[in-house]
Amino acid sequence: MENKLKTYNIDASGKSLGRLASDIAVTLRGKKEVSYVPYMDPMITVIVTNINKVVLTGKKFTEKLYRHHSGWPGGLKTVKYSDLIKKDKGRALKLAVLRMLNKNRLRAKLMKRLIVN
Repeated sequence: MENKLKTYNIDASGKSLGRLASDIAVTLRGKKEVSYVPYMDPMITVIVTNINKVVLTGKKFTEKLYRHHSGWPGGLKTVKYSDLIKKDKGRALKLAVLRMLNKNRLRAKLMKRLIVN
């Protein structure tokens, strides 16, 4: 089976963060291709544009929280969405896609091919 690098361009303007992330995760995984095989790298690059026009419903812009743990006692870190996108506008989308992909060896390779502009 021969893999060629394919590129998909996705415009994020007016789309919901979660729905956009699930569409990107399915595309990165290669499930939209005819030659989908679960254990193979599909060699697909996804380029996302207009990331600053992503829509969040309700009060999520000010109240949505991202948590991670340092591994030490009392090491739970919490960051609000509004603070997260100040540092990097595409970080929330990358986290959403990362958490939707399978937790296996392919995940890091697939995330390298997600380009957020």
